Amino acid sequence: MLLLVTVVILATRWDPVTASQPAYLVTLVLVAVLGALGVAWSLVTVGPTPQPDGDRVVPDAADGRPPGRWAHRVRTVILRVLGVAGTVAVAGVLLWLRPLPATPVAAASMHGTPQVAVVDSSSLIELRPTGATARTGLVFYPGALVDPRAYVPLLTSLAAHGYPVDIVKAPFGIAFLAPGAPGAIIGAHRSVTRWVIGGHSLGGVVASSYAAGGHVGVRGLLLWASYPNGSIAGSTSLAVTSVSAGNDGLATPARIEASRPDLPPDTVFVVVAGAVHADFGDYGPQRGDGTPTIGRHEAQSQIEAASLALLGRVDRAP
Repeated sequence: MLLLVTVVILATRWDPVTASQPAYLVTLVLVAVLGALGVAWSLVTVGPTPQPDGDRVVPDAADGRPPGRWAHRVRTVILRVLGVAGTVAVAGVLLWLRPLPATPVAAASMHGTPQVAVVDSSSLIELRPTGATARTGLVFYPGALVDPRAYVPLLTSLAAHGYPVDIVKAPFGIAFLAPGAPGAIIGAHRSVTRWVIGGHSLGGVVASSYAAGGHVGVRGLLLWASYPNGSIAGSTSLAVTSVSAGNDGLATPARIEASRPDLPPDTVFVVVAGAVHADFGDYGPQRGDGTPTIGRHEAQSQIEAASLALLGRVDRAP
């Protein structure tokens, strides 16, 4: 089962798995090795266990009673049941962790543009303006289980205006597993003195926690179809923009509206009417999402405009 699941995942998700943070790929390889060892062990140990003295039951040397065959069988059954249950659980988790793949257009955007150079590494996708660079940058967390490349087209449009962008590749595609990633990014870019921390969906939740942590240089929070992890209403030094989708079936309009008291009083709320959760990236439809009534290009144009407005506000602030 472990071998089969690994083969299926790699056959159907090779491109996004190898493009993401390597923890998932390493786990798949280890699970495949474990499965192969299990198959080898089964082949070596197959066959009946020989009984001493033919079929005669040998009494226990201590008290003359037959050995505890039933107890041994019960233990064996329990161990096998636990082994099967554990294997099924591991296989289920691995299948659930499969990343939503970036579209071919998004994957092709990794080549960059004349205005933006793309630098890809195991933990980051860096979008670097080739012209004049603003003093404000953006650290961005992708949504849960989404191929990080899916955000490159839309975020490239921000970088083309001079704002450096770093897309975090979190282990297993779960932003909660890379809560401190912005710290290393900020420390590596001396020329950028102001930072906006942003994210889509679950990525926005993690971004809100970091942005509200009082870190030096962090001046803004950009939420795409997301809301904070608890109240950050007291973080009045943060410039915050919440961009949401009117037809979102996951971060629904009701949930976005309920997040208002948890954000600073001057937060800018932008609702893209007719858009859905998956419009914030280029990875195709998403289970549980709503039905869009506007095109992806129009939705992303509005998302881009709202995001640029926040970056410009932070960059121009005294």
